[in-house]
Amino acid sequence: MPESFEATRRAAHLELDERVAGALRDRLPVLAERTITAITAEVPSYSGTLTGQMREKIETAVQLALGTFLQLIERPQGGDPSTPLVSALEAAYALGSGEARSGRSMDALLAAYRVGARVSWREMATTTVREGLTAATVAEFAELMFAYIDELSAASVAGHSDELASAGRAQRRNLERLAGQLLAGEREEALLRSADRADWPPPQTLTVVLLPRANLRAALALLPEHTLEGPDDLPVAGPGEDLAVLLVPDTHGDRRRQLARVLHGRRAVVGPARPWTRAASSYERVTRALALGRRPPAEGPPLDTEEHLAELVLSADPEGLADLRARALLPLASLPPATAERLTETLRSWLLHHGRRDDVAADLFVHPQTVRYRMGKLRELYGDRLHDPAAVLNLTLALAFPPGEGDDAPPPP
Repeated sequence: MPESFEATRRAAHLELDERVAGALRDRLPVLAERTITAITAEVPSYSGTLTGQMREKIETAVQLALGTFLQLIERPQGGDPSTPLVSALEAAYALGSGEARSGRSMDALLAAYRVGARVSWREMATTTVREGLTAATVAEFAELMFAYIDELSAASVAGHSDELASAGRAQRRNLERLAGQLLAGEREEALLRSADRADWPPPQTLTVVLLPRANLRAALALLPEHTLEGPDDLPVAGPGEDLAVLLVPDTHGDRRRQLARVLHGRRAVVGPARPWTRAASSYERVTRALALGRRPPAEGPPLDTEEHLAELVLSADPEGLADLRARALLPLASLPPATAERLTETLRSWLLHHGRRDDVAADLFVHPQTVRYRMGKLRELYGDRLHDPAAVLNLTLALAFPPGEGDDAPPPP
């Protein structure tokens, strides 16, 4: 690491006399002008930007920085010799911060310093030689000058890095706030303001994904760039582990299959794609799937809630489903429990297989005659209701899943 300017200056014996310092100071306007011309010509990021008042401002800053250097190496005039350096470093730090806010990279900033150092030294070396300084003195002058520019450069780099870090933290906070608002179902006006503040381009759709936090980073590396992470404090009930929430942009239609491939083996639960301002409904869907006890396989594809819609719909009102089941199975209530269970199982299969006796027999692993016998008993109990569309609809809904599966309802009485 190069020595600091102060350390280099203390080790040096150079003190410019008033005549040489004056000659160098007279050249500062020309030196600053040539430095800015070289930077705009050689550093693409500055091409066309340093014009008009901005160019005048930067030329003045260059003159002040080099004037401070001359002041520091002149014969001491009393006072604290470090004070001018502190001011110069603060100005360089502010320059780095401003360049980061302007969107220019650190590479561009360092390139500008390199070009500036070269041009400045060429101009100053010409003047010092013309004024009769010895080769040893000129070499010492060069060492001091490059140490000074190195220190200014380091201060600018620090300002640039700090500004980017600060901006990055602010954007992460804004993105997290936006994700929380999306999941909470905030109004569109508020979402648009937050998206603009976070510099996040609104997509057409968002799909909510829940997955173990241990799998989060690996999944994010493969998901679209503008995927949002939900706040860490979301109340997500997981299977004994910490779950993360993601809002994945534009994975609707055919791209849903690609999303499934990315999430394969990551124990993810995938909600429906929704217009981005309605992402809260996708979040509600995945949390309900978890509440039903549905879990993706450890090594298989994600749990796609779109493949469990009937179960999710029927479980939306567990008490209502329990009441519907109890009412639909009321004709069986007076039978012994084992008999009621066998007839309920047969009626369910008969409804789902549209009365095809052989298919019902295969489903229940019984003889077709057994099915015929049981359906005869059911027709005695239900009468014409097995031909009533409304009654058949109620029975189909009530018996779509075996008791206790796909809902929180208790078994029928």
